[in-house]
Amino acid sequence: MLMHPDLMLNLVNDRHRELVAESDRRSVLTIARATRRAGRARAARSRAAGTLAPCERSAAVPAR
Repeated sequence: MLMHPDLMLNLVNDRHRELVAESDRRSVLTIARATRRAGRARAARSRAAGTLAPCERSAAVPAR
């Protein structure tokens, strides 16, 4: 069975667009995951880990 050249070109273009869209989706998800991980790590660092006062210049509060 012979396919019309225009039909074949349309099929190839559609497949190419699908591959590009999938790649874009994957990169967006990867960036979102990395940002989320970084946010969690930053939040964990900003939380007090024990009963000691934080070691910042602005902290003038003694340990509890």
